[in-house]
Amino acid sequence: MNRRRFLHSSLAASLAAIPAVAEGKRKPRILLRNGWQSQNIGDIAHYMGMMELLKLHQIDAEVRFWTSNMENGADALFRKHFPEVPFFKDQESVARAFEECDFLLHGSSSGFAAWRHVKRWVEETGKPFGVMGISLTEAGEELLDTLKKAAFVYFRDGVSAQAAIGILGVPKPPAMGWGPDTAFGIVKLRDEERATAYLKENGLEEGKFLCCIPRYRWTPFWTLHPDRAVDPVKLARSEEMKEHDHAPHREAIVRLVREAGVKVLVTHEDQTQIALGKEVLYDPLPDDVKKNVVWREKFWLTDEALSIYARSLGLFGNEMHSPIVCIANGIPAVVGRWDEQTNKGFMWRDIGLDEWLFTMDDEERIRQIPETVLALAKDPAAAKAKAEKARQIVLAKQREQFAVLREALG
Repeated sequence: MNRRRFLHSSLAASLAAIPAVAEGKRKPRILLRNGWQSQNIGDIAHYMGMMELLKLHQIDAEVRFWTSNMENGADALFRKHFPEVPFFKDQESVARAFEECDFLLHGSSSGFAAWRHVKRWVEETGKPFGVMGISLTEAGEELLDTLKKAAFVYFRDGVSAQAAIGILGVPKPPAMGWGPDTAFGIVKLRDEERATAYLKENGLEEGKFLCCIPRYRWTPFWTLHPDRAVDPVKLARSEEMKEHDHAPHREAIVRLVREAGVKVLVTHEDQTQIALGKEVLYDPLPDDVKKNVVWREKFWLTDEALSIYARSLGLFGNEMHSPIVCIANGIPAVVGRWDEQTNKGFMWRDIGLDEWLFTMDDEERIRQIPETVLALAKDPAAAKAKAEKARQIVLAKQREQFAVLREALG
């Protein structure tokens, strides 16, 4: 409580120095820095979740959105749900936002992705900033010095939070610790019409199917961006491990169909996973199983994905943000991770879902994946209760985080 009072008094004083805000002539203005890529519905979930959270927690401020990428339909999706919020990436608009905005809010990312932009914000404006939902993936001196100046910093996994406590030194941000990835904020983002049509077209009934998502060890971005060179080391590692990393999930699919009598939707979070799902999960299936499995061959957006997840029994695979969106809506989700990724997977431990977290290099542990997934289908009530308990942990922490932001804005 003392730290929150300090935060409130120090930042409220900063905003009080802005006459228009102090006199009630306008609302505080937040510059949201997020939006790293759009070929991944999880990255879209970062900022769509943040926008939902700002509304849910009644943050009475104007928002400007500084993004890096709004392609693949992400621009239309954002305009549809938040038409009042301008978004931009051109330098002229960024410069204007630096003048107009009072507080910079850095959203979720695999690390402190835009720390150089935050550093520039501090140096050019002297105005406050906060960080929500990042992992700590590097510890360069300039990055850490910038992080120390934050009004608050919330790390999306406990491993990162503990590491930060040990290395940040003094001074530390007034409020700092574990805080959920902002993709946990997505609840209202739905496309029921498109989801209904897709399920009907593919013979998937509500409550009678699970979703499965594959993933390469290293995402082959060069297949989506011709200007990016192939990384032969990462490519070789992905090829070496792709059968190993998906065999347990393929076995789970077989058992779901044969033992639980449910169907499976093989889908994706990233565009590069569409073909991968067909190669390692769908094509090798026995014929009697394959006729009860649907492979999604067309990229979708986060709203349609959530509408379909919400009608499923749950989700399993090697991605992270679709499971996050599922738990945010009380939908069971089993996660596979590996050390090539950041520490983000460990957030499942932070919210009490260690039983649903599998490190794919732990051979003894991954043998338990099929049985764990089968349990979701055989006892959906118990699985949903477990997901709901995790959701409540997230909701409690979100209330704390956004109370800090609201006090910071006076």
